[in-house]
Amino acid sequence: MSLLTKPVDLMAARLRARGIDPLLPFLGAASLALLGGALSFQFLGGLEPCVLCLQQRWPHVGVAVAAGALTALGPSRRVQGWGLLLITVLLLMTGGIGLYHVGVEQGWVEASAACSMSTAAGAQDLASLRAAIAGAPRAACTDIAWSLLGISMAGWNALLSVLLAGIAAGGARRIFRHG
Repeated sequence: MSLLTKPVDLMAARLRARGIDPLLPFLGAASLALLGGALSFQFLGGLEPCVLCLQQRWPHVGVAVAAGALTALGPSRRVQGWGLLLITVLLLMTGGIGLYHVGVEQGWVEASAACSMSTAAGAQDLASLRAAIAGAPRAACTDIAWSLLGISMAGWNALLSVLLAGIAAGGARRIFRHG
């Protein structure tokens, strides 16, 4: 055991002793980290999210809530397996939205109506028009606000979410096969 892995190994051993799969808090923390990164870019970096950016965040909230609840409650192994399957689906959802967003950014697919729809369309008076404009994301879904190694934030979300979904699915498979 190295100095870097010892705390992680100790925490995993404590979770296993309580009958909790260590993947649950790991996946919850990973989703919170991705969500925290997006919020940091928005509030600290000043990058305004588009409609698809916002839609990619909600499944991560679901993963964090599900993983946190399952970790805190310590249900049976079978329930934890079903929880990991739910987490897999949520991660695939956000990964799919991210992949679609990359397609929109690259011009491979047309943006959905939500990306181009005016929020002012349903405004009845000047006050509701101002509220609609103030609450609407100002970024276009086709704009790439930030990228690393030629991959946009949506692309990174898709890649990391699908990787995490594979980990969650593997954990569920392990539980259902071996208990």
